Amino acid sequence: MKVLLILLLMVSPLVLVDFLNNSDASGWYVVDDGVMGGRSQGNFSISKEGFGVFEGTVSLENNGGFSSLRYRLPKTQEITQKSGKLYLKGDGKKYQFRIKRSSRDYHSYIYDFQTSGEWEEVIVPLEKMYPAFRGRNLAMEDYPADQIDEITFLIGNKKPENFRLEIAKIELF
Repeated sequence: MKVLLILLLMVSPLVLVDFLNNSDASGWYVVDDGVMGGRSQGNFSISKEGFGVFEGTVSLENNGGFSSLRYRLPKTQEITQKSGKLYLKGDGKKYQFRIKRSSRDYHSYIYDFQTSGEWEEVIVPLEKMYPAFRGRNLAMEDYPADQIDEITFLIGNKKPENFRLEIAKIELF
């Protein structure tokens, strides 16, 4: 019985964000390429339906080209789950989901995904997330899926474009 309980705990979903049951935007913040002189502008808000909405414009002016939405968890989570599930609606564009094991890390672990323009579940194989820093892949091992401190959505498709990503829920399973 004890082994069964441990197995159930190991595979139970860990909800990181659930806008449907808690439409709270606190703790979320946008980081654009303005930190390097770029002109992209992202915004984050809660829709009247209660979804988190990350939208804006990516500009290539002044060597820009990205906008990101970040959320630092209230405390670092030790995890045993091996997959993530993003419930979202994109605009048909490509995005990145990023994880930092520690907010002190300079690098992130990245999973690229294409949105369909419809509500969908994007499955993220955590152990296949690759390490990168400032657009460069690093010669390090992929994400060990052992802890999580910060999550990020990023758009940077090397072209000027408007974007909109609606987020309902993020969980690990």
